[in-house]
Amino acid sequence: MNINCLAIDDEPLALDVVADHVAKIPSLLLKGKTRSAFEAIELIEKGNIDLIFLDIQMPELTGFEMLQSLTKKPLVVFTTAYPSFALESYEIDAVDYLVKPIPFNRFLKSINKVKQRLATATPLISASSDLGNEENQDYIFVKSEYKTVKIFLHEIIFIESMKEYVAFHLKDRKILSLLSLGAVEEALNKEKFVRVHRSFIVSLDKIDSLERNLIRLGTTSITVGENYRDLFHAIVENKRI
Repeated sequence: MNINCLAIDDEPLALDVVADHVAKIPSLLLKGKTRSAFEAIELIEKGNIDLIFLDIQMPELTGFEMLQSLTKKPLVVFTTAYPSFALESYEIDAVDYLVKPIPFNRFLKSINKVKQRLATATPLISASSDLGNEENQDYIFVKSEYKTVKIFLHEIIFIESMKEYVAFHLKDRKILSLLSLGAVEEALNKEKFVRVHRSFIVSLDKIDSLERNLIRLGTTSITVGENYRDLFHAIVENKRI
């Protein structure tokens, strides 16, 4: 499996280190390296990029701000000199967090995580009366244990990340599938489902009430994560009368 990747860092030396590490791994194909967040956005939106190595502290946009602007989101490995951002990086479903200077053995561990993520991201199959049209999507198929299960989207209350699995919480049952929450998020209709926490996606239709940053869905309460609050509250305000 070849992995197309892009290196993004405002420091030329850091870019060279990542490029040298990438060159040592045959399955990695470096499609480019750039010091500009805006150029990176253009390359990601135009190209077939599976993975980005992304610095956080950059002059034009931070790595987090750049990710929020993307409509196509590849897998992310952060490369930074600041260990303090680690928790925030995992809240946005980064594969790994590498602190400079990056030794090759640590870089290689990240790539193994990337390969595992890509391998477990493929079982999700979306289907509808108009296949490929996200707005008309009625249901999805997911692999659960040794069978493929059909889930109607209107039955989903929320989706929860449970380490290497995700749990689809329906009214009368819970379905586990070997997936990443990021892969599920990309496959769902953004008008109906919203990521509110590093571990949760909720169905907007199933929200009973909101109390500041607490969402109530029947007997379940979910707190909106700090990195998701601005977008979630903007969605709520847009629907408020």
